[in-house]
Order: sequence, then C-alpha cells, then structure tokens
Amino acid sequence: MEEGDGTGTFTDETWAIWEPLIEAVRPRGKTPPHDLRRTIAAIFWRHENGAKWRSIPAELGPWWRAAQLFIRWAKLGVWGRLLTLVRTNREWRSE
Repeated sequence: MEEGDGTGTFTDETWAIWEPLIEAVRPRGKTPPHDLRRTIAAIFWRHENGAKWRSIPAELGPWWRAAQLFIRWAKLGVWGRLLTLVRTNREWRSE
C-alpha cells in the first residue's frame, strides 16, 4: 500500500482496487470523493501504526477528519459491510 514515503498513502494500483469497494458501501454526503483517498489512507495509517489520531502525518490531512469519518462509519456499520465485501470479492482471494 505504501509508496515509500512511510505515510501509508495508497498507490494508484492499490486505490484502483479499494475505491470501488469503498464506494459500494460508503454513505453519500459529508466526505467529498476527492478527499476520500487521503482520509482512508490516514485511517489505515493510524491503525497500521497503532498511533493516536493526532499522530497522523499532516500530508494525510487533518487528523480530526479521519477520526470523524472512522467514528461515523463505525456507527453506521460501514466498516463491517466493507469487510464482508472484501471477503466475498474474488479479486481479494488468493487462489
């Protein structure tokens, strides 16, 4: 997933896989599509590093935006739907 800068930003190839899955389950509204890639990268970075929200690198956007999105989606069950979709998507299975 990383491009080598250590921030956990999605490569174009990786984002091409994740974007349609995320678009299939995300609620429409508050998060503009152009901010989604960076915000999701910030959430993934935080969880991969076991860091506090405020430790998210500035180049991944405001930490509070990532925290708000994560919490809002958790309450709406988006992460569970995404996990189910990833598990059932053939492209993610190792054959």
